[in-house]
Amino acid sequence: MTTSPRGDLFDPLCPTRQLLDRIGTKWTSMAVKVLAEAAPGEVRFADLRRRMPGISQKMLSVTLRSLVRDGLVARRVEDTVPPAVHYRLTDLGRSLEVPLAALRAWAEEHMPLIDDLNRRDPHGTTSSD
Repeated sequence: MTTSPRGDLFDPLCPTRQLLDRIGTKWTSMAVKVLAEAAPGEVRFADLRRRMPGISQKMLSVTLRSLVRDGLVARRVEDTVPPAVHYRLTDLGRSLEVPLAALRAWAEEHMPLIDDLNRRDPHGTTSSD
């Protein structure tokens, strides 16, 4: 595997920005969590969809396709009618679970405070900087 130097998030041309856009979505975080709970096993597409309330079939397909393309998830298709499609985290994908879990925990812990602040000033005009 070839690696390049670290990216620079502040460089508008840096591909790190696109990667963060892909891995920073709620659907990616949920998919990685569900797959991490099954690791090292696999989860079928329909099971993933059932365990991710609110996601459409199309959005799950788009999310999984992106994760597979980035090497975070492996896809296996059984030659059955209809085909059974299974997903599992790769080693690289499992390494993403720790930071995503930390981000989910932070969001769950701080959401009440942030909700309260938004209710008080929904336009964000009061600054505490």
